[in-house]
Amino acid sequence: MLEKINSPKDLKKLNIDDKKKLAKEIRELLITTVSNTGGHLASNLGVVELTIAIHSIFNTPEDKIIWDVGHQTYVHKILTGRRDKINTLREMDGIAGFPKTSESIYDSFDTGHSSTSISVALGMARARDINGQDNKIIAVIGDRCINWWNGIRSIK
Repeated sequence: MLEKINSPKDLKKLNIDDKKKLAKEIRELLITTVSNTGGHLASNLGVVELTIAIHSIFNTPEDKIIWDVGHQTYVHKILTGRRDKINTLREMDGIAGFPKTSESIYDSFDTGHSSTSISVALGMARARDINGQDNKIIAVIGDRCINWWNGIRSIK
């Protein structure tokens, strides 16, 4: 199934059973890859179905995905045409372990462990509105942002 996916448009053709099979294949690829290159395995295993769903529903790259925790984007990279390069993850001249706008049109914002997805998404949405566009802006909020938000709420 994985060999049939070269862009998010390919996901839209799959039924739910195909997507379940795809999720299993992605997990196998992640385990193999991260065992060789190092990286963030657990966080990526945890967002497989989420990433498949986001790319199935939204129209990327027109719709913008802002990842709060950039190290959760290995699945995103696999589904956006970088599957054949995933074995170069985090290596010299390989693909980055985080979103990188210079690497792909599907990476809307360079991020790492930043907890900035909400503010970046709001800024992009405001710019979109000013420019009269109607694309969607998706903030994928990671664990660090949630901890920050709980800290702010407890201060008030």
